[in-house]
Amino acid sequence: MGKKASVMTGKIFFKLIGAVLCLLVVALGAVDYLATRIVENTYQETLERELFDKGAMLALALDQGLNLGSEETVRAFAGGTRGRLTLIARDGRVLSDSGAATGHMENHRGRPEIESALAGKAGSARRKSTTMGVDFLYVAVPVKEGALRIAVPLAEIQGQVNTIRKRMLASTALAFIPAILLALWFARLVARRLGSIIDYAAQLARGNFHARLERTGTDELGRLERKLNETGEKLEGMFQELEREHAELEKVERVRKDFVINVSHELRTPLASIQGYTETLLDGAIHDPNHNVRFLQIIRQNAERLANLTADLLTLSRVELKQQKFSFASYNVDRVLENTVDSMTPLATRKNITLTHAPASEPVEAFCDSEAVNQVVTNLVDNALKYTPDGGEITVAARLLTGAKQVEVSVRDTGIGIPSEELPRLFERFYRVDKARSRELGGTGLGLSIVKHLVRAQGGDVRVESALGKGSVFLFTLPVEDLGMSEDSDIRAQLTVP
Repeated sequence: MGKKASVMTGKIFFKLIGAVLCLLVVALGAVDYLATRIVENTYQETLERELFDKGAMLALALDQGLNLGSEETVRAFAGGTRGRLTLIARDGRVLSDSGAATGHMENHRGRPEIESALAGKAGSARRKSTTMGVDFLYVAVPVKEGALRIAVPLAEIQGQVNTIRKRMLASTALAFIPAILLALWFARLVARRLGSIIDYAAQLARGNFHARLERTGTDELGRLERKLNETGEKLEGMFQELEREHAELEKVERVRKDFVINVSHELRTPLASIQGYTETLLDGAIHDPNHNVRFLQIIRQNAERLANLTADLLTLSRVELKQQKFSFASYNVDRVLENTVDSMTPLATRKNITLTHAPASEPVEAFCDSEAVNQVVTNLVDNALKYTPDGGEITVAARLLTGAKQVEVSVRDTGIGIPSEELPRLFERFYRVDKARSRELGGTGLGLSIVKHLVRAQGGDVRVESALGKGSVFLFTLPVEDLGMSEDSDIRAQLTVP
């Protein structure tokens, strides 16, 4: 983790420790409160029972002749009971008391513990002494003279309770030490994992969808980590898909712009030529026997050029938009090639170029559209005728590829060849190696692009091999078996991407 993640982990750690310590303090306070109440009540009940027992023993001694009439005797027995000892007559008068002079003490008959003792039952009470101004626990038992009362200051009881309380708090605090150590370890672990989760969430927010969290368990945090990783994976996939779509859109936009520019450029030249020569004829040249026919021939040539360009654009558009109708069937490839060569031979003869068909050693069949194959071979042969000098040779052949269910058709020429750096772009729309020569020869720049799309629409592929000054060979493949091209639009779409 980075510096920020470490700081975040530290903050989480201290917050967790603070929360745990607060809980421990609250727990310790609750233990102190409850334990103090329990200890205090238990201690008072125990002390009360002890005082009842001591009072009962003294009452028995009094019944057997013990005399508590003197203050010295009362004080002596009071010291044995560790409390204040008082003897009360049946009329409520104080006969003797170990803590104060009896002459000035008020009548005790109305005291609740005395009333119980005079009634023959032991009694107890807690209140402040009117004589000494201190809170006492009073216990009274019946005797022959009336009642014998033992009183213990509650402050003494509270002191004993406080001592027990301090011992209990110390023991509880010591018992909390392992809990604190465990809480430290747990807080450190949770803080580290939460810090990692927060840091990962921050990376996702910054767009780093490649990062992943280490899966550390099957608990709630572990499930959260797995869900965040799944979220990261989905975001990464969506981002990559968006990038691909963006790249495709940019590519399509570039192709569209290039297409518009190229079409405009290709149309401008013949249209300008037609317009110029037409205006010249209208201005009077039509009556000039030395130029009018030549001007009309130029206009016709440019009109034919426009017609060819329009036809090629329509063909390319139909193929790319999947509107081209194909009639797939099994055809003898050599027969299709032979028909194409026969139709192109007159043009080759006029250019003093030898155009031949080299039949395969055995019959070769392909599942294709014969008209589309004828157009592909025608475009390739026409292209070879344009760049092959007089006396050159063009050979068309087909063969079955070994180990593959494909037929490969080749158009080989002995022309001027193509530079290696030009080969990757050769099948692009309007791309020409020699632009001036291509326009001079009447090319539209769409022939090879049409070849590529027609071949791929039939389930094949096209490539070129060439060396400058050594001629070129264009090769394309056709499937031997039915690929379902007319029914499977997904395959068609994949194979006809620009």
